[in-house]
Amino acid sequence: MRYFLLSMVTGLLATPEYVRASLAHSPADTSKAVAGKLERQAILYDVSKQFSFILTEQAIRWPVVSPLALAEQMDRLSSLTYLPNVRIGVIPVGAPTSRVPLNTFTVYDASLVTIETSAGSLVLRDSRDVRSYLDEFAQYEEYAASDGEARAMLAEWSAACRS
Repeated sequence: MRYFLLSMVTGLLATPEYVRASLAHSPADTSKAVAGKLERQAILYDVSKQFSFILTEQAIRWPVVSPLALAEQMDRLSSLTYLPNVRIGVIPVGAPTSRVPLNTFTVYDASLVTIETSAGSLVLRDSRDVRSYLDEFAQYEEYAASDGEARAMLAEWSAACRS
């Protein structure tokens, strides 16, 4: 699975406080939704599955939660970079990219894409559409820092949140 995260951290990577804050706008009781999102995180530890996440700096640093909670969220992202089946890439502000990202999207294998918009989600199954999003993801991947470089950025931003 490939996730391009433009404006927020996805529930699979989120701390409990971040998940609660991301659902705060919902008029419904969100306790079950929070529990479900946190329970689904167990899939990250299934090494038979591969995950690639590309996050923009804006998605990581957007103040969804208090500065201390945001630092904890950044620390969680950093720790997840050590999982053998999880790749987390970070595109810092100012990095030149060949495309302008417009939406958050997820590519599931090579058969399905979901695109998140402010009006809802779109689901694409046509192979040409899926190929287009796989290509777009690959382009963003070229500009993303990963592993030690991503951890260094996350550590710097986390320290800034704590100061």
